[in-house]
Amino acid sequence: MSAADTSLQAIQVLYSEHHGWLRGWLHKKMGNAFDAADLAQSTFLRLLTAQGLERVQEPRAYLTAIARNLLINHVRRRAIEQAYLDALALLPEPVAPPPEVRLMFLETLLEVDRRLDGLPGLAKQAFFLAQLEGMGQVEIAAELGISLSTVKRHLAKAAMRCFFPA
Repeated sequence: MSAADTSLQAIQVLYSEHHGWLRGWLHKKMGNAFDAADLAQSTFLRLLTAQGLERVQEPRAYLTAIARNLLINHVRRRAIEQAYLDALALLPEPVAPPPEVRLMFLETLLEVDRRLDGLPGLAKQAFFLAQLEGMGQVEIAAELGISLSTVKRHLAKAAMRCFFPA
């Protein structure tokens, strides 16, 4: 039996024994059966690229860790979408962009958020103050209560993540 066959068999066992439980766990966390079912499926899709599944000792802990990360991403995406929709609602209708532009802008926001993930909060804040508010480095330092050299370092890290993703 090949490694791929062994891995597929491990996924089948995990799915048959734990899918219902995982969907229920996610439903309790999310309060929505449809989103819970989607995230449960996404969890098992992630397993298709995982290595060493046959050695997993605590399958529910393993599945929970994957599902929790997907849930965090889901909640973050929903928060960004809601903030964007709230900002659009403040615009007069003739100024609001067409739906395809809105979608493109939302996807860009989500990609920037993904690329900035893992940076300290102040680095993200400094980046957004510079990019969205048009503030200069001295203004950002004063706003955040940090040194100018720290602002420069934060902006450089954020720019590297945005323009040269890993």
